[in-house]
Amino acid sequence: MSLLGLVRHMAEVERNWFRRRLSGLDAPALFCTRQEPDADFDGAVADPKVVQEAWRLWREEVAFTDDFVARTASLGATFEIQRHGRMSLREVLVHMVEEYARHNGHADLLRERIDGRVGQ
Repeated sequence: MSLLGLVRHMAEVERNWFRRRLSGLDAPALFCTRQEPDADFDGAVADPKVVQEAWRLWREEVAFTDDFVARTASLGATFEIQRHGRMSLREVLVHMVEEYARHNGHADLLRERIDGRVGQ
């Protein structure tokens, strides 16, 4: 697990929920494949080009999400999502808050191992 891996992972999560599930686009995964399901983390290497691309892709996915939410009539709008059933946009956004909160916690643990500071 790494901070860069978390950025790459969240780009995949944004893409999966908003491009693929809610918009129904045929958008291939950014990093992960059936052969390499953990490529978002495994491919997170200390190379400036890899870092730059990860941030660029994450920003693109967040911009897509922002646009999707802005174009949706209401937070109560529902979508049929494979393996999840009918979900409202509100439910998906709450799920995304949970995802970011969970992974921010992971990032905080990694940071604590680096600098030794603990939260108050």
